[in-house]
Amino acid sequence: MREYALTFVIALAVTYLLTPFVRRAAITFGAVPPVRDRDVHSEPIPRMGGIAIYGGFAAAMLISYRLPHLQDVFVYNTWRGLLLAGGVIIVIGIIDDRWGMGPIPKLAGQTLAAGIMVWSGVQMLWLPVPGTQLSLGPWLGALVSILLIVITINAVNFADGLDGLAAGIVAISSFAFFAYYYVAAVDQGFERQSYPAMIAIILAGVCIGFLLHNFNPARVFMGDTGAMLLGLLLTAITITVTGQFYPDGRTSVHGVALFMPVFLPLLVIALPLADLVLAVVRRTMAGKSPFAPDKKHLHHRLLELGHSHARAVLLMYLWAAIIAFASVSLSIFDTPFVVLTVTLLVAACAVGLITLPRLRRRSLARAARASAAAGSGSASESAKSGSAG
Repeated sequence: MREYALTFVIALAVTYLLTPFVRRAAITFGAVPPVRDRDVHSEPIPRMGGIAIYGGFAAAMLISYRLPHLQDVFVYNTWRGLLLAGGVIIVIGIIDDRWGMGPIPKLAGQTLAAGIMVWSGVQMLWLPVPGTQLSLGPWLGALVSILLIVITINAVNFADGLDGLAAGIVAISSFAFFAYYYVAAVDQGFERQSYPAMIAIILAGVCIGFLLHNFNPARVFMGDTGAMLLGLLLTAITITVTGQFYPDGRTSVHGVALFMPVFLPLLVIALPLADLVLAVVRRTMAGKSPFAPDKKHLHHRLLELGHSHARAVLLMYLWAAIIAFASVSLSIFDTPFVVLTVTLLVAACAVGLITLPRLRRRSLARAARASAAAGSGSASESAKSGSAG
């Protein structure tokens, strides 16, 4: 655990220290686009913060390579493929953040990065099917892996609509993954120093390090450079954890715990993913391109309800945490009734917090009507008194 803690601190510190330099470089480079109609900030903010995230991730990986208890994690060359794929994403993101990029070239670049990851060995081995597990061959596994990577990249990119939103949600997902794997490793007698756990804790560290500069009011945005990179790294954890728990009789992992590696990232980003699907449907039905931007995303609707920028982000964090840690708890504890009860109580509180501004407006409106009625009654009584005099 000490090695994980050290790796987390390195990732956080390097990302935090690099971000101001990246911010100044983005300003010099001209990656400060004007405010658009769909933006929620009022002043231009420099982008390309994803470079600092990549720097923190690479530094933590390379230092971990020299730590005695983590050296065995680097037996396979998947980490080199992950760094290379991340580099491809960074190049695409820089181009998009500075000059803009059409959806087709961007999708091609994402597919290239996903292909590099699969080529290096990060590949789905099986899929959960009701009543059984579907083993995937090399070609089908590669196709499914690339598709999952590209979908997750774009889902996280869609979530990057408010200051700190994407970084916070991915940090929550990473902590949930780390908790899930570590507890499962202890329970099953696995090696606790492992590749997926290391990637998860490094990803959590870079997200927190960047979030210190990115939470409202943000001084720098991660841009597509960072959002796409976070999606890529999140999927890398998903696929590698799935490989650790292959259902071939070598482990006693079963039930919810067995399917958790596949479902957890989808559950954590369920809100951004649903937002992505609804946006595509909404724009297609309106006769627009699925990639055409608008101001009808979930975070925009929270702002319309009357929530402040920071409160809307915290509410999204809350829902991501509820879904992630409820899922992990169901997979590692034998008390589903207790877990579901606590989850429902916390979810009810979250719903109440979401509707609070509307309830407050209604309360103020009723108070205003009552005050107006009282004032009208008082005026009427005064008129009658004056007439009688």
